[in-house]
Amino acid sequence: MEKNYTFLSMIKKYVSSSVLLIVATVLALIVANVPATKEWYQNIWQEEVSLSIGSWNLFSHGGHSLTLGDFINDFLMAVFFLSVGLELKREIFCGGELSTVKKALLPVIGAIGGMIMPIVVFFFFLHTVPGGGDMEAMERGLPIPMATDIAFSLGVLSMFSKRVPMGLKVFLAALAVADDLGGIIVIAVKYTDHISLVHLLGAFVCAGACYACGKLKVRNKLTYFLIGTIMWWFMLNSGIHATIAGVMLAFCVPARLDYGTKYYIEKIRWLVDKFPHYDVTAADKKTPVMLKDSDLQDLRSIESASDRLISVLQDMEDVLANPINYVIIPIFAFANAGVCFDGMSIMNLFQGVGLGVFAGLLIGKFVGVFSASWVSIKLRLVDMPESTTWPAMAGVAMLCGIGFTVSMFMSALSYPVDMEVAGMGPEYMRCLLNDAKLGILCGTVASAAFGMIILNWALPKGEK
Repeated sequence: MEKNYTFLSMIKKYVSSSVLLIVATVLALIVANVPATKEWYQNIWQEEVSLSIGSWNLFSHGGHSLTLGDFINDFLMAVFFLSVGLELKREIFCGGELSTVKKALLPVIGAIGGMIMPIVVFFFFLHTVPGGGDMEAMERGLPIPMATDIAFSLGVLSMFSKRVPMGLKVFLAALAVADDLGGIIVIAVKYTDHISLVHLLGAFVCAGACYACGKLKVRNKLTYFLIGTIMWWFMLNSGIHATIAGVMLAFCVPARLDYGTKYYIEKIRWLVDKFPHYDVTAADKKTPVMLKDSDLQDLRSIESASDRLISVLQDMEDVLANPINYVIIPIFAFANAGVCFDGMSIMNLFQGVGLGVFAGLLIGKFVGVFSASWVSIKLRLVDMPESTTWPAMAGVAMLCGIGFTVSMFMSALSYPVDMEVAGMGPEYMRCLLNDAKLGILCGTVASAAFGMIILNWALPKGEK
């Protein structure tokens, strides 16, 4: 039970915020299509954002202030990827589910299959039913269906509660984490158009400063956040996507404790035992007592010892959890999920980019994850998750087609409406972006529905 603690905590964290994510998505779709609000919705993301010191603006790229939409996709998502990076580092280096080859192999193999096959399916449907338009511009969206949304997928799986074997929950969570790592690599490689070596060097200097702080046993989180913010500005202006700064910062944050855990636990016990033992009555609960100076000093020592039991990495994860799950991700969903259906036909889902993304999520993710897992288990490279059946594995593989947060993010990177791609202007790119978002939404809903049907049939009919 103890070895699954971190993953259980992660599952509870994501599941609790999944409902808010759905609400933000539905609200965005309504606001983007109601005549009274759709113009406001389209224009608000073009408002400029700045945080200036003299002539220097933190939220600027190439001398131009970021728009609100850029701020959300470049800065807030960098914070999101900081959290992803912290989770990855913990699971790889701190005894988590990706810390050994034996633990990591099945979800990593499943994730690789689930990243390759959606790209193949997207490419196949794009060339089979192209739907008109420039093929070079449309092919920019190949990576869109490769991502699994951890919040939505674990949220759907949680609906089956105790019917789901723990091994299956851990498999899905670990696969989604490995999937995120693949997405980070794709963002770093594919969406880099030009590189400014001076700014890139500045980002690496900041990373070195963070690493040095770790070696010097600096525990103040604000120090890492401040250096990370400067690193983000350098990365934003380097040509490499700014969200990579979040991952770089995460891997520079100290993950291990400085001193022996047992020493501090025993120190806390000794300090607590210095306080007298009382028989507390109901009246005592409402009666304040002024502590002596010696008691205050002991309490400060207990607080200090308690801090030493938590690594900087875990402390930062804990601090970021609520802002990301309850603020950043819902804001991102509201800003990016608003597909305007004006002039859009349902046929957009059956041709071109819309079909490619839809089929990539619904068919590609399922086939990729399930087939890669099946082959690796049959070849005895890895073991089947405990108490799991093949039909249940098929249900979880179908849930991997729930691609939302990172897929929406990649769609905005693939089809930028503020630049010309392959000779195609902003309006054409906006159409491709809307088609991609339509495919993401429909692919996500279809994958969730089919996954629930399969799991309801495959899982034991016992406790719910």
